[in-house]
Amino acid sequence: MAAGQGEGAGRRADRVTPTLHTARLTLRPRVADDAEALFPTMADAEAMRWWSYPPFTRVEDLRVHFGTAHPDWRAWAVTWRGEDRAIGFVAAGQRRAGVSEIGYLFDRATWGQGVAREALGALLDQLFAEGQRRVFADIDPDNTPSIGLVERLGFVLEGRLRAEWETHIGVRDTLIYGLLRDEWRA
Repeated sequence: MAAGQGEGAGRRADRVTPTLHTARLTLRPRVADDAEALFPTMADAEAMRWWSYPPFTRVEDLRVHFGTAHPDWRAWAVTWRGEDRAIGFVAAGQRRAGVSEIGYLFDRATWGQGVAREALGALLDQLFAEGQRRVFADIDPDNTPSIGLVERLGFVLEGRLRAEWETHIGVRDTLIYGLLRDEWRA
């Protein structure tokens, strides 16, 4: 569970979602057509275990989900540089002025290759360059790969919210990890 939808304020996410580049990746605005490429991952029970909603069972439902506007969230499809097929996505939701929440999910074939870290690094660079002072992630306490990822990026455990989410796997606690702009620059 590292994503959600919420009400934002201040600098709104309905501004342009810029295309970002890293050494190996391109992060471009996610579109409904990315549903076909990402459906195997978002239908995978293991990959979706820690999300606040269950795996998708129909690509058409995922297409609608990707095509539905969430005014306080922006989402980027992550592709290999020079290709257009999505291998994952990152998202940022404006929670209040200067504060964004992030979410991410990647194809199992990319796990262990540093792809998520590289993509999130580009996203964090963008968010802090836009003036965010704080970025946070909301993660299930049993999601050790995601916890390890954000810790490697410099996020700090800020707290545990007990029985915060009622999900497809039951009522779950959540951990809040935060990163401040000055910490990212360091």
